[in-house]
Amino acid sequence: SLQDQFDNLEKHTQWGIDVLEKYIKFVKERTEIELSYAKQLRNLSKKYQPKKNSKEEEEYRYTSTRAFLATLNEMNDYAGQHEVISENMTSLITGELTRYVQELKQERKSHFHDGRKAQQHIETCWKQLEASKRRFERDCKEADRAQQYFEKMDADINVTKADVEKARQQAQLRHQMAEDSKAEYSSTLQKFNSEQHEHYYTHIPNIFQKIQEMEERRIVRIGESMKTFADVDRQVIPIIGKCLDEITKAAESVDHKNDSQMVIEAFKSGFEPPGDVDFEDFTQPMKRTVSESSLSNSRGDGKSEPKFGSKSKGKLWPFIKKNKLMSLLTSPHQPPPPPPASASPSAVPNGPQSPKQQKEPLSHRFNEFMTSKPKIHCFRSLKRGGAGPEDFSNLPPEQRRKKLQQKVDELNKDIQKEMDQRDALTKMKDVYIKNPQMGDAASVDHRLAELGQNIEKLRLEVQKFEGWLAEVEGRLPARNEQPRRQSGVYEAQNPSGVNSCAQDRESPDGSYTEEQSQETEMKVPATDFDDEFDDEEPLPTIGTCKALYTFEGQNEGTISVAEGEMLYVIEEDKGDGWTRIRRNEDEEGYVPTSYVEVYLDKNAK
Repeated sequence: SLQDQFDNLEKHTQWGIDVLEKYIKFVKERTEIELSYAKQLRNLSKKYQPKKNSKEEEEYRYTSTRAFLATLNEMNDYAGQHEVISENMTSLITGELTRYVQELKQERKSHFHDGRKAQQHIETCWKQLEASKRRFERDCKEADRAQQYFEKMDADINVTKADVEKARQQAQLRHQMAEDSKAEYSSTLQKFNSEQHEHYYTHIPNIFQKIQEMEERRIVRIGESMKTFADVDRQVIPIIGKCLDEITKAAESVDHKNDSQMVIEAFKSGFEPPGDVDFEDFTQPMKRTVSESSLSNSRGDGKSEPKFGSKSKGKLWPFIKKNKLMSLLTSPHQPPPPPPASASPSAVPNGPQSPKQQKEPLSHRFNEFMTSKPKIHCFRSLKRGGAGPEDFSNLPPEQRRKKLQQKVDELNKDIQKEMDQRDALTKMKDVYIKNPQMGDAASVDHRLAELGQNIEKLRLEVQKFEGWLAEVEGRLPARNEQPRRQSGVYEAQNPSGVNSCAQDRESPDGSYTEEQSQETEMKVPATDFDDEFDDEEPLPTIGTCKALYTFEGQNEGTISVAEGEMLYVIEEDKGDGWTRIRRNEDEEGYVPTSYVEVYLDKNAK
């Protein structure tokens, strides 16, 4: 029946709405998973991020750790794309379908309400038809009975004429009522047939058509939502691909050579490895003297012993000629030649004679190096340990240079901050002077005076540290006597502590000596303190230079350069007109400052 069809359609459309709501729930759970996944990725990235002002932050100087940091950052962006997926699915699918389901339920309710209304209407017409039919049938039966009673009364001779007339009138009345019922039934039947035709051929088909269109729209909508589901995911694939490409790029940027070099730069001390240990023959007395050809010294009395290992390479003065050694120990003291005036610089081969070096026996300098000893109180402090000195003299030369440079940079930053504050207060004071109603100009004078004092103190600190830095950069290693072989409590507590004991001084001619110990020499077995002379390392480069003219350095301490040649600067002009340069590890010397164009770089190694 038609009612059964309505019931089936009602069940089917409700099932369709249930499917739609199930899909909405599925997408909503997917968005929750995406959000949870993105949150977990962000937490994971945050967990492994380096902590600020910690040792971990320093470790991210290496290419491998920087690549890992880039991976963490890209994972953060990767998580952001999953958040985008969740947001787009929520707005484009979940939100839209939720609103559509509400509209669909209202539309479905309206259609089935119209269907039930049409069904009730046709049922009402049918009931009216049945009632009219029953009334017509009843009236016909009543009219038939009345006619039969009249005929019976008319045939009976014992009945009075009045009774017969009464029966006749009653029969006519009943007949008329039957005719009226017949007309009414006919009219009702026609009306019902018309309504029924309208119901089955117009109203119900229209309702079914609307329900069909509604269901088709629902099917199309869920299909479009599934397509959107895929498109939302597909839209972030290029960005996720870029994140993965960046991770790949970061991985490819890992440079094992660079990382290894950074480790070397971070931990190199500037010390030389010890040379070979001499055989000490106790079977016969040995006369150990220091001369320009023999650089040995006794090791049994706890004094340092200069050793020049023949296997060491790339070092300066233990392995070069005596006259070149002398020239590198001292800088020229005479004015440099002026630059050539002619168009061809080569026309002036060398200008004035390069200055001669002040002659001092090399053996005397070595004797000074070898006879100096650390003071007794220094060894006591070595036993105690304790904080390092202000000039970082307890560190190896290279590490000391880095610490001093870092300290100078920090002080310069502090000076800049103080100067910025002073400039700001000066401008404020000018404003107050021009506009007294805005403030009292005298109120900032006290603060300006404080800033001036602070700047002066900081500048003195900078000069102090720059002096130590110049000492280290001027000669590496900064200490000529370093503990090489220590045993017992000294090595365990502070192996580098003896470095701070040697108080170095620079002699007027540029050579390096140590303060002579005036205290009693410690009685220590030779096995406890076995020191060796630490070879001098090449000075670090502080920039580059380009030769403007040809200079033929034929004298001690100078080096020949060709016009246009690029070289390394290892010592600036100290005011005497000479700049110290290096061509390679074994060739360095002085050239007139006016002959070269210098490009300083404090970060150059």
